[in-house]
Amino acid sequence: MKKACIVLLLAAAVLVPGCTFVQIPLFPETTGLEETVLEGTGAEKILLLDLSGFISDEKITGGIFQDSPSLLETVRESLDKAAQDGNIRGLLLRVNSPGGTITSSDILRHEILDWKKKRRVPVVACLMDTATSGAYYVASAADEIVAHPTTITGSFAVIAMKINARGLLEKIGIEEETYKSGDLKDMGSPFRPSTAEERKIMGDIVASLHQRFARVILEGRPSLKEKDLPRIMDGRIFTADQALKEGLVDRIGYLGDGIGALKSRIGLKEASIVTYGRPGSYRGTIYSSALTPSWDGGSLLAMGKRLSTGIQLLYLWTP
Repeated sequence: MKKACIVLLLAAAVLVPGCTFVQIPLFPETTGLEETVLEGTGAEKILLLDLSGFISDEKITGGIFQDSPSLLETVRESLDKAAQDGNIRGLLLRVNSPGGTITSSDILRHEILDWKKKRRVPVVACLMDTATSGAYYVASAADEIVAHPTTITGSFAVIAMKINARGLLEKIGIEEETYKSGDLKDMGSPFRPSTAEERKIMGDIVASLHQRFARVILEGRPSLKEKDLPRIMDGRIFTADQALKEGLVDRIGYLGDGIGALKSRIGLKEASIVTYGRPGSYRGTIYSSALTPSWDGGSLLAMGKRLSTGIQLLYLWTP
């Protein structure tokens, strides 16, 4: 509807005599990332990478005519660009996310670990408002984790979400019919409740993915032991102070402390803090966020669409 209205307005403007017009493309192409210096001086650089919002491979809905690249696409593009710059000496992850899909969280962690291994540079994660579930899963790839004094983290568990719409459909007189060659072919269907066998199968899958999360935490936090896991992996959330006590973060501080930690690890007194963004996006300070709104309409719509077609497995805090 918005597209149609704007097209009509532009068409009407063309008919107005005596006007001078500038051609503006209605469907602009997404351009590559460009570097912006946020603060600091010197040839040596620390890259600030923003991990915000719902973690998924869905395009980010923000423009009128065009969706922006997904978080996964942007992170991979940023890491590829940074790999070509020999002056990048460290990576700072600014994490502000409730988590997201299991696979997308795992891919982000893998990409960061792979980049760190190839470049042999330190990575520090700074947890902002929220860094729960899949977001912490990604942050565990860092060599050091700094939590803001008011950070909420935790929710280290798996949630499988499914809509059962049978009662609603019956009320409005809609009846669903399914033809299948296997009893479990439509497992997770939103048109009927799950059977005991299906619940057992899903329970086993959830348990397996929960165990994977546990292994990731142990790999990322060597100070933790397996005996600690039942206490921290029951889905509860933690304040920054609690997370520090449990050994889930290394210190409590601010974004500047994360930068200081990286400089210390690298052995630098001065460094330029840089970030990447699309042309036209404003990134003036280390607190300027990328144009990836947390829980934007596109993300909610994408999750709703997935839920409508069956079970969605998530590393997500859903209060």
